[in-house]
Formats: sequence, structure tokens, C-alpha cells
Amino acid sequence: MPPPTPSPPIRPEDVPGLARGVIRADKFPILATADGDQPRLRPMTLSWEEDFTTYFVSLKRFHKTQEIAANPKVEVCFLDEHHSQVRISGIAELVTDAALRKKAWDRDPLIPRFLGSIDNPEFQLLRVRPTRVRYMKEWALEYHDVPVPPGA
Repeated sequence: MPPPTPSPPIRPEDVPGLARGVIRADKFPILATADGDQPRLRPMTLSWEEDFTTYFVSLKRFHKTQEIAANPKVEVCFLDEHHSQVRISGIAELVTDAALRKKAWDRDPLIPRFLGSIDNPEFQLLRVRPTRVRYMKEWALEYHDVPVPPGA
């Protein structure tokens, strides 16, 4: 049985926009980290995305924060209601820039409610800088590489 063919065929120039649509549609992407030789997955709330660089809030005490400190190579998987997906492989890092931390703090009303102050040492803003971005249309069984903007 031949694999399904997307209809219409995907044009390379459309891939970045299609990928961004999947990212916007997914409310809880899955973050993959490594815990030694054991992969770990968990749903996350995306704070925002810019040029396929993604931002997430975490707590310092959470195990994923320690996993990322030990091995910053991660992958974030986004899935929309049609089962199209985007996979962002990249390097996660702790963001210390005050303006970016404030942006994350202001975007989600639950963060101040739980942490009280932006200066709370538990408040961690993580950024995943993409090294590779791939898009797959629902059940097409073929990934399309998404160009990663310079400096992303």
C-alpha cells in the first residue's frame, strides 16, 4: 500500500508558514529531554515562539531543569488537530535577560499567582534555540526541513 499523498503537494516556500500554523494550534507541546540514558517527555505550555525559537517557563526545582543543565540538547514536538506535526531539535538555555523574563511573566497570569514575584528564584525561563526544524503534513510520512533563520 503506497503512503498517502498530501493534497495539494507541499511547496517548499509554504513549509515555514505551515509549520508556524501547527505551533500556533498546539496548546501543550511535548518537550523531550535526556535523563542520563533515559529519555523524558512532558507536556509544556509554550510562552511564545519567534523564528522557531521557543520559550517556556519552568521551576528551578523541577527535574527537567536539572536534566537540561546536564544535557541541553532537547526536542519539542507540536501536533495540531489534523495530526500535522513540527519537531524542533535544539539547545535549551536558561534566559537571564530581564526584558524577556518580564515578557514571560506578563504573558501568563498563573505564573505571578503561583510564584508571587518575578524575583522568586524558582522562576526559570527556558529558551530552545533551534538547530533543526521539521514539518510533516498529516500522515504524509515525509518530513520537510524548515529553514532556520540565521541567529535563531
